[in-house]
Amino acid sequence: MIYCYKKITVLLMACGCLFTACAKAQSGKPASNTIKPELKIDKNLSDTQLLDLVQKQTFRYFWDFAHPVSGLARERSNTSFNYGHEVTTTGGTGFGIMATIVAADRKWITRDTAARFLLKMVNFLGKADAYHGVFPHWLDGATGKTIPFSRKDDGADLVETSFLFQGLLTARQYFNADNPVENELRGRINWLWNDIEWDWFTRGGQEVLYWHWSPNNDWAMNFPLRGYNECLITYVLAASGTRYPVPASVYHRGWAQSNFFINGREFYGYKLPLGFDNGGPLFFSHYSFLGLDPRGLKDQYADYWEQNKNHTLVNRAYVLANPKNYKGYGSNSWGLTASDSWQGYAAHSPNEDLGVITPTAALSAFPYTPEYSMEALKHFYFDLGDKLWSQYGFVDAFSESHNWYAKSHLAIDQGPIIVMIENYRSGLLWKLFMSCPEVQAGLKKLGFESPAIGK
Repeated sequence: MIYCYKKITVLLMACGCLFTACAKAQSGKPASNTIKPELKIDKNLSDTQLLDLVQKQTFRYFWDFAHPVSGLARERSNTSFNYGHEVTTTGGTGFGIMATIVAADRKWITRDTAARFLLKMVNFLGKADAYHGVFPHWLDGATGKTIPFSRKDDGADLVETSFLFQGLLTARQYFNADNPVENELRGRINWLWNDIEWDWFTRGGQEVLYWHWSPNNDWAMNFPLRGYNECLITYVLAASGTRYPVPASVYHRGWAQSNFFINGREFYGYKLPLGFDNGGPLFFSHYSFLGLDPRGLKDQYADYWEQNKNHTLVNRAYVLANPKNYKGYGSNSWGLTASDSWQGYAAHSPNEDLGVITPTAALSAFPYTPEYSMEALKHFYFDLGDKLWSQYGFVDAFSESHNWYAKSHLAIDQGPIIVMIENYRSGLLWKLFMSCPEVQAGLKKLGFESPAIGK
């Protein structure tokens, strides 16, 4: 059984999980410095002020630390694994685009500044390497050339591209003013969107989507995308494609046909409609749902609000049970998801528990468990802030059992914190993405119902 995790390839074997992790790093001078860091812990913040601070400070990763040439999001903040300074991430950039919308809407930056920043980015993408309209996992932020993710993964990455376009379509809906900059931004986003050959990734008309294609290695990676995991957005966008969409059969006979799709069992008293036992890493309930509004979103397989909320509650309940007796686990310190760890990059979950808490897990769950997420936020900031708080928000992860606190930040972990807190507070990104006519048509094609689109 093969499925995709963020930034790693996970091969599920009968005896357990073999992780082949490729995490990247790069550093560089900030592109700008419009948001002054405030690293002193303010013990007197109200809940609202704390949410404001966390969103604003975390946004600096995508603003101050954006690649100075392209504006794309760098993969991570620290240098490691012998990779250079130019590695940018397409999926993480999609998350950063959504964070930029939040920044503009909350007036941390002006609307025109945000629009011009995104236009620079989109103009760069228009000249960058793409394969049948699909971008690679990593791009050189200065030249737009592909940086291989692995030896044979040196071409199109359909999943990362879907994360990117979740952000771009949301930006197209937000920047709707009739002026030269926003008109051009929308037009160029549409041009990139219309160029994606989603149907190419059925590998000759099979009823499933494939993750990779390379001009050098063809389909050698051989990863069909089957659920349930973080790739739901890929199928929704593929069905929504304007010029090269896929039929509904690809979703029902590909994504929904695996022995780890339907679950229906209870874990710690919570029913889990879909996915692996105990739910897997929490990013399953984040990445596709930065734009997809799970409130009332249903198809023949699941109620996605129930799925995401219960997945979160199972994850937290496991941490409270703490069967491995790790130090620091508790009601105010929970959240297992893929991140850095004291052993390297790993997909933390109840079934793969290394004693590592990742702040993005609980904080990106704010829409599902606001009270529990606020408990965790206050603990991370007020109690552990001297170890976790930095110029780009919270560091990636920590383990009190191993006295380890990351010095790194990852785009794919920082972005969902901003976006999902905003969806909890205002529903902004959900409203924008679900207003896309293409997305509404794609969801209907696949048999979804939602208050945002009707039945």
